[in-house]
Amino acid sequence: MLYIPTFISIIEVLLVTVPVLLTVAFVTVAERKTMASMQRRLGPNVVGYYGLLQAFADALKLLLKEYVSPTQANLVLFFLGPVITLIFSLLGYAVIPYGPGLAI
Repeated sequence: MLYIPTFISIIEVLLVTVPVLLTVAFVTVAERKTMASMQRRLGPNVVGYYGLLQAFADALKLLLKEYVSPTQANLVLFFLGPVITLIFSLLGYAVIPYGPGLAI
């Protein structure tokens, strides 16, 4: 019973962040298709129907890349840097009111 408010908060956060991340992914695909059209080429059309799954293929490729870190780098900061950047970029959506009493 104690975990229900925490679970609801996690669901609310996911309901805000997942659509934002999906929007960014598909806007990137649309940008790539537009740039390809300007250059008179096809653009990303290999994965899925007219390239609609290209964003997921790019994300999978990014996650499966080889682990490489500079030898002189502070490893904690090297790997926390992108995470901190993502967190702060998504925090801007935290103050948007979505309805009466529904501001995450």
